[in-house]
Amino acid sequence: MTVHFIGAGPGAADLITVRGQRLLADSPVCLYAGSLVPTELLSVCPPGARLIDTARLTLDEIIAEMVTAHSAGQDVARLHSGDPSVFSAVAEQMRRLDLAGVPYAVVPGVPAFAAAAASLGRELTVPEVAQTVILTRTAERATAMPPGEDLATLGASRATMILHLAVQRIDAVVADLLPSYGPQCPVAVVARASRPDELIVRGTLADIAERVKAAGVRRTAVIVVGAALTAAQFPDSHLYSAGRCRS
Repeated sequence: MTVHFIGAGPGAADLITVRGQRLLADSPVCLYAGSLVPTELLSVCPPGARLIDTARLTLDEIIAEMVTAHSAGQDVARLHSGDPSVFSAVAEQMRRLDLAGVPYAVVPGVPAFAAAAASLGRELTVPEVAQTVILTRTAERATAMPPGEDLATLGASRATMILHLAVQRIDAVVADLLPSYGPQCPVAVVARASRPDELIVRGTLADIAERVKAAGVRRTAVIVVGAALTAAQFPDSHLYSAGRCRS
């Protein structure tokens, strides 16, 4: 028996991986976050599968379901939105499963920031413009940020910055990033990336807060900040240069 932590993708049901879909179809127990995982994915589950919405369950209750399935010799598909490697609360589940002696495996998924970049039609790393991507969040209504990971400190690099779980604090985000990035730095907010009701709000640090409020974006959004969003004048990558290909 194995608990499969499966990245369900950013929202579109067809963005789950082939491996993830296969495991989902083979697991008699499925735990999913009803508020984030597309319900269309549940149709892949085998007939008679036990489907458990974890949206209102505590960590202890979630682990208890996994341990019960383990005792019955049943594989578990644990669906997480996006990719399990970032902001998924998988680490504490793994820690509890280790203590309980329950085996698990991880299946990666398409992260929300990748879906947002696809919707924006932009590469986040552009030659001589931006070669670093920072994935972060803010601390309101969540665990505290570690020392040195506040936005003002991270922003000093002027790297492409992706903020999850932060759109409700857009004013504070702007205030923290303005000193390093400047008011004309491009910003895009992608709400519900890849879903039918996806919404994109574009602007700069000078006006993005008001644009986001006017659009009514309050949750399930990714904030992208950095010059890569609008870069047009930059050298071609060395990857396909004539000198490299002929050497």
